[in-house]
Amino acid sequence: MEKHYKGKYRIPSARAVWHDYNDGSYFITICTEHRKYYFGKIIDKQMHLSPIGQRAKYCIEQIPAIHPYAKIPHYVIMPDHIHLIIVIIPQKNGNDNAAETPYYDVSAANPPSIKKSDKKSMRDIANCCGQLSHIISRFKWAVTQFAHKNELPFAWQARFHDHIIRNQTEMERIARYIENNVANWKK
Repeated sequence: MEKHYKGKYRIPSARAVWHDYNDGSYFITICTEHRKYYFGKIIDKQMHLSPIGQRAKYCIEQIPAIHPYAKIPHYVIMPDHIHLIIVIIPQKNGNDNAAETPYYDVSAANPPSIKKSDKKSMRDIANCCGQLSHIISRFKWAVTQFAHKNELPFAWQARFHDHIIRNQTEMERIARYIENNVANWKK
């Protein structure tokens, strides 16, 4: 039997069931819906960001300020997807109090209103996902709010792909891939 939230089916998670996603290093890929080129264009092996691409860049760079336990050592914004490495430093209490941490640029896009009765059930669901899902969901929300506020067409693919980085060799290989991604776009 599928679990329901507000009477709707929840899609089973693609995350590793043996890992809590509250610390570690991750290679993340987030795609736009139908792989549409919302973030800009690559011309002469240079990425030229659209307004949504510029907002995505801003939001990625804000992740460590909003989530002080997270570092972004490498990222690249491509026309239809984003690659980034997220390093999550373990917290002493194991919880970032997701409902209380600040949102991206609140003056530009107010957080969605949440009824008090929904807060506990939403927090319970969110806390089962680990810190990584908090970071990605807030990032995607911020970019989407910017697009809506500016009446720009935009949509994300529903999920994101993660790979747990297990050692330094893997980290270096993925970092090189990210750094060369724009130049290798045609390949």
